[in-house]
Amino acid sequence: MKIVAALGGNALSRRGEPITSDNLRRNVRAAMEPLGHLALEHDLILTHGNGPQVGLLALQNLAYEDVAAYPLDVLGAETQGMLGYVVGQELMNALHMRKDMATILTTTVVAEDDPAFAEPTKFVGPVYEEARARELAAEHGWEIGRDGDWWRRVVPSPEPVRIRQAPTIRMLSEAGLIVLCVGGGGIPVIVDEAAGQMRGVEAVIDKDHASAVLAGDVDADLLLLLTDADAVYLDWGTPQQRAIRRATPAQLAQHGFAAGSMGPKVAAARRFASSGRGEAVIGSLDRLDEILAGTSGTRIVAEGDLLFYS
Repeated sequence: MKIVAALGGNALSRRGEPITSDNLRRNVRAAMEPLGHLALEHDLILTHGNGPQVGLLALQNLAYEDVAAYPLDVLGAETQGMLGYVVGQELMNALHMRKDMATILTTTVVAEDDPAFAEPTKFVGPVYEEARARELAAEHGWEIGRDGDWWRRVVPSPEPVRIRQAPTIRMLSEAGLIVLCVGGGGIPVIVDEAAGQMRGVEAVIDKDHASAVLAGDVDADLLLLLTDADAVYLDWGTPQQRAIRRATPAQLAQHGFAAGSMGPKVAAARRFASSGRGEAVIGSLDRLDEILAGTSGTRIVAEGDLLFYS
């Protein structure tokens, strides 16, 4: 089975935890054990987030005032290299190098007139208390927004149109390699087809949406959106909360999900399942075996009844 698995940022950086190299390495090592088993049994294409890391690099850039700060597309490329190295190395260690892999620096095409450029919504960087976040926003000209009990910088997050390296990723997967790609949603680029030119833009693409586009481009059988939640819930945080076991894209569209948490994952799962190419599952990395067995996670299918976990 060909699987595109999107690794949530929580697997790389715990909320409120310093974004250090040691913490990154420890978190990634823990995440790779279940993914190693998956890679041996299936054709795995692995993607990952980069929000905390790209935000940290942006802060480090601002600390050096002698030159202009590097733009977000260049910082996104840096995080693809950094995280690609750590994630790839720890995955190979978990596999005891029993399977080869390739890491692809990935660019994602976006539309120049995407309305997201005028309405930043994508969280990047560390979390702050509100007062500190407002200080940094005033100092650096940031947009900020509430992320749960914390505040963070927000940047534009345009919709991914296509993954430019999708044919190469497909070829490598079909040759039997694990492919690590679309880091942080891919580096956002605008393409001028007539001139045969492309340029990077100041934005960060949602990793789950880009992974859904990639899953369609490579004809994946399953899109796994791995997070720290065991399923998608209705009426979350109330006595009536219940986990969705299975739903169609149309059934999920009738309910609202928070833009800062489950909303993008639900939208990405709906996007892929609606294509008719395969199914999508949203669930916890810690319960990966149960997800594959059909006893955990929320499965989004082309058609069927809306079911809940008891």
